Amino acid sequence: MSGLRPLRVKAAGPIILEGQAFLKLAVPLAIAQIAQFAVGFVDTIMMGHLSTESLAAGGLASTTFQMLLTIVSGFVMSVGVLAAEAYGADQKHRLAGLARQGLWLSLLLSLPFMALLWRMSFVLSALNQPDVVVDLAQNYFTGVSLGVLPAMGFAMLRGYLSAFSLAGVVTIIVSVGTAFNIVCNYVLGFGKLGFPRLELMGLGLGSSLSLWLMFGLFSLYILRQPELNQYRFWRGWKHPKLSILRRLMAVGAPIAMTLLLELGLFLAVGYMAGSLGAQVLAAHQIAFQVMALIFMVPIGMSQAVTARVGLWYGRGDRDGTRRAGFVAIALTAGFLLLSGVGLALYRHLAIDLFVDSADAQAAPVVMLAMNLLLVSAIAQMLDGVQRVAMSALYGLQDTRMPMILSAIAFWGIGLTSGYLLCFVAGWGVVGLWVGQYTGVAVGGAIFVWRFGWLTRSL
Repeated sequence: MSGLRPLRVKAAGPIILEGQAFLKLAVPLAIAQIAQFAVGFVDTIMMGHLSTESLAAGGLASTTFQMLLTIVSGFVMSVGVLAAEAYGADQKHRLAGLARQGLWLSLLLSLPFMALLWRMSFVLSALNQPDVVVDLAQNYFTGVSLGVLPAMGFAMLRGYLSAFSLAGVVTIIVSVGTAFNIVCNYVLGFGKLGFPRLELMGLGLGSSLSLWLMFGLFSLYILRQPELNQYRFWRGWKHPKLSILRRLMAVGAPIAMTLLLELGLFLAVGYMAGSLGAQVLAAHQIAFQVMALIFMVPIGMSQAVTARVGLWYGRGDRDGTRRAGFVAIALTAGFLLLSGVGLALYRHLAIDLFVDSADAQAAPVVMLAMNLLLVSAIAQMLDGVQRVAMSALYGLQDTRMPMILSAIAFWGIGLTSGYLLCFVAGWGVVGLWVGQYTGVAVGGAIFVWRFGWLTRSL
């Protein structure tokens, strides 16, 4: 045994160092994700204090906006993927062009996204949502649509910054933006300080103002940060450069499509829940907001693993690439195991943030939300592992195959089994959640296997 001890210490060294490097990048990114998601989370809490209908409609609108924003942002995530690879390969002359064209891409994608939000009432009506939900949700969509452009620009710059392993400032900026959003929501939503009571429209406007503030602060930091200032990507971008845009789209389109398949599953489940009634939808929104808030941590970890894997991949180091991916997966699974236990034990406290559990009229909503959060507590580790494993594949610039595999796992298995459990087996909204996590589990297993297989052959 004594002869094996030095080998064990030697093998553990790189793993520990990789874990430290990963956490140094992942922790601020995760905190920033939590703070950024808190924009919609706080919106939803305030909606619950307007009315049950506002909670159902506004929660659905807020969730839809956040998911659509994440999907469209998948296109500009390619900036971070390619920047990490260029930085690792010591091809720093490419960095300015990537960021410059990333801003152009953000602008070009924002225009149709805003147009869609202005006409979301037609989409909601086509999805058989109640009329009161459609009318109230459109008010929120109209207000928040003004924040699309800064949100896209912020997402692009955050990926660009992670390539340099600089993420601490993101936490500060997003925290400031979140605090500003809470104030704006309170003033505009509830009509304080002489402003009219705009309710859901005001909550959407408050979120837009906070997104502009965060984008402005982030841009100012990059302009003044010495390590980033030398690249001066803000100069010479009077016109798009098609060759770089095509490369960004080639990498980013499969990422966006994969996110569409994954998040589209959750959106579809949300709209199916809405077809079961306002109370079921309200319970779904409560559980989803709590689950999604916790899930911001693995999303931050997924951004970090793309940068870490991309860095080692750019250096041509197979062992470093494999280590970066599997260390991130292990740390993510450990965090979500602990958070799942906490959620199972204290989920009633989370529900009390949205509704008064002592109110007899809220009893059906509370009971359903308790059941849904229990499902999430058990299954969220599967979701976190699949997200981080998928992002590790992005670090390898493997984006097309995860898109195909996501279609099979999330829609072929997840949505189909959710529909059958809900509407055929009679499990209701709980069946929808069990089904969606079944698809997530299959996707996670496939992505982990594929990362191991690809990195063995590097």
